[in-house]
Amino acid sequence: MTRVWPGTPAPLGATFDGEGTNFALFSEHATGVDLCLFDGAAAAVESARIPLQERTDMVWHAYLPDVRPGQLYGYRVHGPYAPLEGHRFNAAKLLLDPYAKAISGTVQWSEAQFGYPLGGPQGDLEPARGDSAGGMPKCIVAESAFSWGNDEPPQVPWNRTVIYEAHVKAMTMRHPDVPEELRGTYLGLATDPIIDHLRSLGITAFELMPVHQFVTERHLHDRSLHNFWGYSSIGFFAPDVRYARAGLGEQVSEFKTMVKRFHGAGIEVILDVVYNHTGEGNHLGPTLCFRGIDNRSYYRLQPEDPRHYRDFTGTGNSLNLPHPRVMQLVMDSLRYWVAEMHVDGFRFDLATTLARDPNDYRRDARFFDIIRQDPLLSRVKLIAEPWDLGHDGYQVGGFPVGWAEWNAQYRDTVRRFWCGSPGEVSDLGYRLSGSSDLYENSGRSPYSSINFVTAHDGFTLNDLVSYERKHNEANGEGNRDGTDHNLSCNWGAEGPTGNVRIVALRDRMRRNFLATLACSQGIPMLLYGDEVGRTQQGNNNAYAQDSELTWMDWDLNRRQRELLAFTRRAFGIRRANPVLQRRTYFHGRPIAEAGVKDVSWHRPDGAEMTDADWRNPANHVLGMLVHGRSTDATDPHGRLLVGETLLLLLNGGGRSRHFTLPALAEPGGWIEILNTVRPGERGIASAAVNLTARSVILLRHERHS
Repeated sequence: MTRVWPGTPAPLGATFDGEGTNFALFSEHATGVDLCLFDGAAAAVESARIPLQERTDMVWHAYLPDVRPGQLYGYRVHGPYAPLEGHRFNAAKLLLDPYAKAISGTVQWSEAQFGYPLGGPQGDLEPARGDSAGGMPKCIVAESAFSWGNDEPPQVPWNRTVIYEAHVKAMTMRHPDVPEELRGTYLGLATDPIIDHLRSLGITAFELMPVHQFVTERHLHDRSLHNFWGYSSIGFFAPDVRYARAGLGEQVSEFKTMVKRFHGAGIEVILDVVYNHTGEGNHLGPTLCFRGIDNRSYYRLQPEDPRHYRDFTGTGNSLNLPHPRVMQLVMDSLRYWVAEMHVDGFRFDLATTLARDPNDYRRDARFFDIIRQDPLLSRVKLIAEPWDLGHDGYQVGGFPVGWAEWNAQYRDTVRRFWCGSPGEVSDLGYRLSGSSDLYENSGRSPYSSINFVTAHDGFTLNDLVSYERKHNEANGEGNRDGTDHNLSCNWGAEGPTGNVRIVALRDRMRRNFLATLACSQGIPMLLYGDEVGRTQQGNNNAYAQDSELTWMDWDLNRRQRELLAFTRRAFGIRRANPVLQRRTYFHGRPIAEAGVKDVSWHRPDGAEMTDADWRNPANHVLGMLVHGRSTDATDPHGRLLVGETLLLLLNGGGRSRHFTLPALAEPGGWIEILNTVRPGERGIASAAVNLTARSVILLRHERHS
């Protein structure tokens, strides 16, 4: 017989204290809660069903002195099934604990996971009686003990951060030097070949695509596809079991091991988190967790029609952050990942939704206020995807101090410039110098801008210069999914080609994008595989492709090895030059002790740009001169670190230009340290350089004594 004691309402979730386990579940509108214990992950019937008798502040709780880590459990929650009133309780459905630290597996789809009879005459308005336990994963009482040793967060300053966005499985599935049994796992990601690769690129922060336990939606399952990206969370505390090697619950310790290994290499771990919605979909979706625990509390419902959801996300639902307990869930989850799992920051998917308080986006939303005053969360890296699909959802530049943002204007401007669009030079100047037009007036810094050309959503860098149309047929949606707004150029042929001229131009265009990214103020972000020309064969929405289409191929040909060497060179230059890592904005004013401007902008004759030059839509050429004394970096004693004077030349046009090098007061000469047309470093003996059509040259001024 299972012993049951009253327990406590806090902490929420299943908490083992060394002797027994406390269970606590919030539900405001439930009439009863049953804790169900299981003997196996595939069990269709619970070995014990324990009605929770204690209810404190709308939290149902009990303490089981005989329950240890490894115990499988779930909940059945009683209450009205009244969709027209916003209630969808159905005790026939086994539910996941929103605070579960580990989950045994994935949903095994059948009609039983739905709270209403599929195809029934009343649709979702009547309850289904079928028991879902046999197809549901089970929650696991997790062991929190772990030997962290001397693990310390790297705490890389924002201005020295370089981010690499990647997928746990995709990075390692095809790597010949990762042990086969570790490929696709947290432990595989933490092996020397992967870490050495990241360090060779100068990566300081590894941004993981979602690792919260997520759902593969029923419609994908029915088409024999999988949710690969993971933007369909169902467990905000549980590292996804798909990326674990060992047995039940081991995903927690394996994730911690991965973080510890990254920290040992000086690399931070940033999680892409999805708190804007859950994997339960719209009103016709399954009942897996939140919907059955307290639909009216956890989700934003239509005020005049609570049967349906308010959907700011395009996924069918939006999490109800204005509710105090839902806000607590999100904050408790964030704190858990920092305090217990040692992660270093978060990228918030569709972050505008989180700051709708209650419906309109607010820069002073409670979500921001709570994080700002939190002694733990206010110290980690916070990155917003600053848009959603609701009214006034595009908020690039609209987040508060303390937040960085994916800068979509950077992406679009750089793409348009290199595709030869007219009138982009003025915007390009802002993007190269940290996007002061977006962030400075609100008191934010250049590192508020996460600069990226590609990300998981859209074309890879290779495909950006190889396709002008999306090719998403493999997704099974008639190529209707994914954006049509790619701002891409194929340079003469759609997809792979044997045309030598086109191949060479595409290689150069890839280098142009990488050089621009490496030389821009702000925080650069690389998409995994762009450094070696990874392709998705024109698929710009590969969310359902768990295959070689999305896995990184480490068998590199000559051209790919050359691209990798170029990427390492470009970001090595960035790492070595503090003038490329400013914490404050340029203002084009003279530096007092040097008598030169911190930055100046030049046209092909060497003179400084005029207003007419900036406004000229036919201008595709820009020179950016950054003086070595324009750095604002200091050593630990506060002494200014002098950098190297750099001249960045960009030609996005279709014809080569003769570019006269600006004259400097200091004696010395220019050295070409990066050229997207040719490799190597060389001195410049003449007063001008030939800036090839669609190319970048970076020069360093070497002072002579």
